[in-house]
Amino acid sequence: MLWLQTKKTVIVIFGALLNAIAMNLFLIPANVYSSGFTGIAQLLSKVLSDYTPIHISMGFLLLLLNIPVAILGWIKVGKSFTVYSFLSVVLSSLFLTMIPIKQLSHDILLNAVFGGVILAIGVGITLKWGASTGGVDIIAMVLSRMKDKPIGPYMFVLNGIIIMTAGLLYGPEKALYTLVALYTSTRVIDAIHTRHAKLTAMIITKKTDELKKAIHASLVRGITMIPAKGAFSNETRDMLMIVITRYELYDLERIIQEVDPNAFTNIIQTTGVYGFFRRD
Repeated sequence: MLWLQTKKTVIVIFGALLNAIAMNLFLIPANVYSSGFTGIAQLLSKVLSDYTPIHISMGFLLLLLNIPVAILGWIKVGKSFTVYSFLSVVLSSLFLTMIPIKQLSHDILLNAVFGGVILAIGVGITLKWGASTGGVDIIAMVLSRMKDKPIGPYMFVLNGIIIMTAGLLYGPEKALYTLVALYTSTRVIDAIHTRHAKLTAMIITKKTDELKKAIHASLVRGITMIPAKGAFSNETRDMLMIVITRYELYDLERIIQEVDPNAFTNIIQTTGVYGFFRRD
């Protein structure tokens, strides 16, 4: 368990470093804006510097914005997820302060694309290891549990506000390049880590009882057992079917790897769930 936590911490540190590199070396010098709370902090810092005598670093604003969200996540989501997510925010803020803002390219399109890709890799690997980069992810988790609705509309509204504000203040060209960065980052995150709200796992295993106990010990989810038989081997096995949220995927993968590494697991997108599905 200690080794697992160490690896998870290293991944969170690396993800935060990538986020800061994407911002300070690509997006910020080109005035291209990120998504979520990172984009809000970036936009606020720029507006304060340009239109007021107040100068507040983006890293500090990012940390301030995430404090109330971390408290909400601690109460509504879970301690482990929130702790690692807030650690990611703190490290991102620290790296944003440490890494100097330097323009590597004067081509705004290159900055938008490379910044979006590097940022997405940092976010994607952090999500894949059971944490998040804070902000919108935690809010989306809470809203998903309360409303049981997809997070897409919430993300669209927030990012739409960032894009429109950037366009109004700094010209439509900046808004269009921000769209390029957002689209690029979204596609890369989807390639690294599924962002669907609900997933169905079908697990074919010989260690049914051990796997059931381990899943029930970590996840509050119902499991359906279906008898299965190999067409080639004629071996009788069991198939466990379980519906989870995307935030539980890391824990389920870890459990399967520990209990039965030889189990065959198929993860598919779930477009709708009817009947009781626990959201707390």
